[in-house]
Amino acid sequence: MEHYELAALTITEAGTPHPLSFARAKLTVVSEYGTRLWYVDLDGIADLALLRRFAEAEDIGISLSAVTIGGKAMSGRGFLHPNPLGRSAAIRGDGELEGYGQNG
Repeated sequence: MEHYELAALTITEAGTPHPLSFARAKLTVVSEYGTRLWYVDLDGIADLALLRRFAEAEDIGISLSAVTIGGKAMSGRGFLHPNPLGRSAAIRGDGELEGYGQNG
């Protein structure tokens, strides 16, 4: 299991990018039996309207691009699970995380 603190994160839904402002974001990558699972935990999200919209949406699929504090860029597809009351969210990865394992 590997953890990365994120410096920047942008989600894209229906072709529209949304750079997220957050207090803390942590990417976790789990490698088990040859399968990679990944997820992102976000806290202190400033865009409450976005969280509320996802809380009411049937389609929570997104694309994401992220940059770690160390400068590594990664991207993938996932599902955004919002918590508007806590101003937080979790993104559960769907498939490979591109950029993972490259440049270090």
